[in-house]
Amino acid sequence: MRLKITHQTSYRYDQPVQSLVQSLRLTPSVFEGQRVVDWTISVSGGQRGAAFRDGAGDWIEGWTVRGPVEEVTVAIEGQIETRDTAGVLRGHREGVNPLVYLRATALTKPDAGLRELAASVTGDDALDLAHKLSAAVSGAIAYLPGVTEAGTTAAEALALGQGVCQDHAHALIACAHLHGLPARYVSGYLHSSADGEPHDAAHAWTEIHVGSLGWVGFDAANACCPDARYVRLGSGYDAQDAAPVRGLTVGSGAESMDVRLQVQEMEEQ
Repeated sequence: MRLKITHQTSYRYDQPVQSLVQSLRLTPSVFEGQRVVDWTISVSGGQRGAAFRDGAGDWIEGWTVRGPVEEVTVAIEGQIETRDTAGVLRGHREGVNPLVYLRATALTKPDAGLRELAASVTGDDALDLAHKLSAAVSGAIAYLPGVTEAGTTAAEALALGQGVCQDHAHALIACAHLHGLPARYVSGYLHSSADGEPHDAAHAWTEIHVGSLGWVGFDAANACCPDARYVRLGSGYDAQDAAPVRGLTVGSGAESMDVRLQVQEMEEQ
């Protein structure tokens, strides 16, 4: 599948800010499931700084904008070819030991509810267990936008019984950890039209390390493994750690954000 992605995020400030520094994890991952045809990142009024591939295999770019400035826009435009690898992250080069991803964060820390959910699941092997944990999270948390916030924890989302992809990912990470399986949060894009209507959005899912097979993706929000509709950007311990855009602003102005995103399927050449 060839996907064209247009993603524009505008940050506006009610008072001009002196400057800002951003760390962008907005370049698609390099592995067998996807190949970049072309990809451009720009920051209005910005100067590109250092860029590097971190230990987890993610490409990080630093940008600086000198003010005073009232609006900054991060724009992405590109095309990428994807193929279905049944969720397996094959060919992705990274130097981080998977055991690092047994660490819980404030967003993925288990409580009694998550412990009970995880304990209710058993599997024949690590892969089977991971699939069943994902299904359990899918059944326990109904997808419903607007009921949770960026700071909602996995425990809170489970207690509520509702949430979005971020909440499903955090809950699945917590449940995997309780079974001793390394798990991490993945950010990216999803193009889906299975019901005849396009659902183009930034998306999140979970990767669980299942022994010799390595990292395998599980999207509990959609009850499936990532396929050719998914574009992987990067990973981390949780949503905050894997955020595509992280930044520091010098100034006292209140910030508002506007996001425009389109993921379009193109005719392959």
